[in-house]
Amino acid sequence: QVQVVESGGGLVQPGGSLRLSCAASGSSFSIYAMGWYRQAPGKQRELVAVITSGGSINYADSVKGRFTISRDNAKNTPYLQMNSLKPEDTAVYYCYLAPTRGNAYWGQGTQVTVSS
Repeated sequence: QVQVVESGGGLVQPGGSLRLSCAASGSSFSIYAMGWYRQAPGKQRELVAVITSGGSINYADSVKGRFTISRDNAKNTPYLQMNSLKPEDTAVYYCYLAPTRGNAYWGQGTQVTVSS
């Protein structure tokens, strides 16, 4: 069993920054891709950023230029640096790890609230 736990969420004012981290424990596996999704109340879960094992990175248009995904190569987990946060960034953020085989692993999510 693999457990994925996000951290770093919280309440921040518009224009502020947060850094999300992801920790994984349990069985070891090869990663194909890792990244972050988010889900706002009443909306579908959407991709925020993804980074593949080859280093390719993709961002949602809404976060380009503000968010930066990176990875801890030793731990095979992603980070998400979020700058210039906006109220519309408010959501539960989920870390996911996609192995080369099998289904992706998801965390329980961390709440990010952007409000003055």
